[in-house]
Amino acid sequence: MHVSEKYLEEFVTACHRVASYGLVRSSSGNLSCRINKEYMLITATRSWMGEMSKEQIAICRISDGAVLNEKKPSAENGFHFGILHERSDVNVVLHFQSPYATTVACSGRDYNNFSVIPEIPYYLGQIATVPYLNPGSNELAKEVISAMKKHDLVILKNHGQVTVGNNFDEVIQKATFFELACEVILHAGNQIQFLSPSAIDYLRSMYLKS
Repeated sequence: MHVSEKYLEEFVTACHRVASYGLVRSSSGNLSCRINKEYMLITATRSWMGEMSKEQIAICRISDGAVLNEKKPSAENGFHFGILHERSDVNVVLHFQSPYATTVACSGRDYNNFSVIPEIPYYLGQIATVPYLNPGSNELAKEVISAMKKHDLVILKNHGQVTVGNNFDEVIQKATFFELACEVILHAGNQIQFLSPSAIDYLRSMYLKS
């Protein structure tokens, strides 16, 4: 399976950008992107996104996750190809573990409202949460794929987050805005003030019209 140098270079650059925004640490997290209707690129297992190279990119078939270039993909390959298979509007999937968002994921509190800044309802909408399941397991993949059918960001309890978008800019934007919202929530504590339901509805409707 041949992939153009342009696609590979863009993917490597995107991985470096994800790391530069502090969304992953060392070998944490993984990234995938659709290159056409049939195939996708995904970070290889144990690769460090901040030091990503073209030699650490696995090429897989979207329909079943089959590897086409002898590179072992991320253990979370299951939900990556599953999301791309289920959602034709999505071209990029990012699993990240930024500090504040992951603190929320690891807390004993069940958060159900992250609309403290306009960017959350505008770009992300309602956030889903799935329970802790073993990383790389079929059970986790099924839960994430199911949640992603109606959401653009899913919290994995005691693990991290997954977000999706049409391109690399979109997923980085969604991840960084969610990280900001979690930082605000954790710093504000009991003093937090959420956007009103009418403000949330207005912002979401504006995004859907854009």
